[in-house]
Amino acid sequence: MQSLWMIVASLLFACMGVCVKLGSGHFSTGELVFYRGFVGFLMMLMLVRLQGISWTTPHWRMQLSRGLSGTLSLMCYFFALSILPLATAVTLAYTSPLFVALLLVLWFRERLGIKAFAAIGLGFVGVVLLLKPTLRADQWVGAVGGIGSGLIASVAYVNVRELGRVGEPEARTVLWFSFVTSLLGLSWTLLAGQLHAIDLQNAAIILGVGGFGGCAQLAMTRAYRYGKTVVSANLSYSTVIFSSLFGVALWNEHLPWTSALAIAIIIASGVLVSLASRQPAPAAESD
Repeated sequence: MQSLWMIVASLLFACMGVCVKLGSGHFSTGELVFYRGFVGFLMMLMLVRLQGISWTTPHWRMQLSRGLSGTLSLMCYFFALSILPLATAVTLAYTSPLFVALLLVLWFRERLGIKAFAAIGLGFVGVVLLLKPTLRADQWVGAVGGIGSGLIASVAYVNVRELGRVGEPEARTVLWFSFVTSLLGLSWTLLAGQLHAIDLQNAAIILGVGGFGGCAQLAMTRAYRYGKTVVSANLSYSTVIFSSLFGVALWNEHLPWTSALAIAIIIASGVLVSLASRQPAPAAESD
């Protein structure tokens, strides 16, 4: 069932990406981050009250860590979306499963076999192939933002797993994340002095950014709570497929064959990491 929740989350995240790209012509990145957090916060506040869950938490340090890492990743992601083609930006941001696997090994001392490490290496080969032949000089800063989003998101995803293990409700986790996101987004907007007027068309975009994002966070949090971390993380690659379809349909984004090959390699590496992580790592040889 966790697989279905992750696929639903991926579709909703792709819809959010479309709204962000549409909104980037009207709002700054800081504003979009703020609206993403604020709309999501109002949604989760209502949900928490309907479920009779307290908004206070005994695990506020973990919630704060998840909120900060998630918000920084979101900032990098929205910035990349404003510069790069939709499929490229999403693919770079969704290198997070590769970083999740490395983080679980280096920080949590979880064991992965040779096949998993080979799959991770294959994924980074795909990243290099996606970047080197296709990006213009003025797009490299967006590429850095996309990869930075994937790296920082790996910390957020592991935090989501740990919060689920200590019994934190999904709605409260998303509530805290949305609260931190709205605070940091508003601070960025006010410091930059970039506050634009909202009309009916822009309001629909804002609701899409916050609404799709909030619902996607709920589905993703449930997937990580009940599923295996590396498997759930790699199922998120379906967002790349959804985003590619949206890019073609809405912006006529036809990527060169090298980019399509790179995206396929990155997705394949994610699937291979998932498969390899299900197999027990070989026992260490005794000296």
